[in-house]
Amino acid sequence: MIWLNSIRRLASVAFASAVVFSALPVFAQDISEDHLKAARTAIAAIGATEVYDGILPDAAAALKQSLIQKNPDLQELIVKTVDETTISLAPRRADLEKEAALIYAKTFSVEELNAITSFYESPAGKKLLSDGPVLIRSIAQAAEIWQRGVARDLADNVGKAINAAVPAKPAEAAAPADGQPKAN
Repeated sequence: MIWLNSIRRLASVAFASAVVFSALPVFAQDISEDHLKAARTAIAAIGATEVYDGILPDAAAALKQSLIQKNPDLQELIVKTVDETTISLAPRRADLEKEAALIYAKTFSVEELNAITSFYESPAGKKLLSDGPVLIRSIAQAAEIWQRGVARDLADNVGKAINAAVPAKPAEAAAPADGQPKAN
């Protein structure tokens, strides 16, 4: 499940990038309902906004903890009030979905959105969402091993090339291999 969240975070990075790099303002009336529907469907297939599902519950939990710490005698009232207020704010989650759909619609054509949806709803797309994070971790581990090997070989090869290009100094040439001065 943690890795599924990682892949979803990757999708949310694309989402955030679209927000940041969206240079021209596009208004909702510039995007057709079909385009928005395709964007909503793609977002659902990817799970692009699921990573944000914990924002309201996490904020509520933090608020409860903070208020109860300051007013332990009001714990019951605090819990009840925060829970009720949290539930009343839950429908605002749809606002994020609307914004995400607009951002995706500005970034992708209807055809591209349909292709994205088709892929992520396919067995291969579902497998990518579920197994992708494990693959990413494995590739990162392989890259780390590869990096160490390349850095080691680079240093060895450069050292050999420099040693071959620079003539040995007479004192170094006379010194034994163990680095100890010659005994007379």
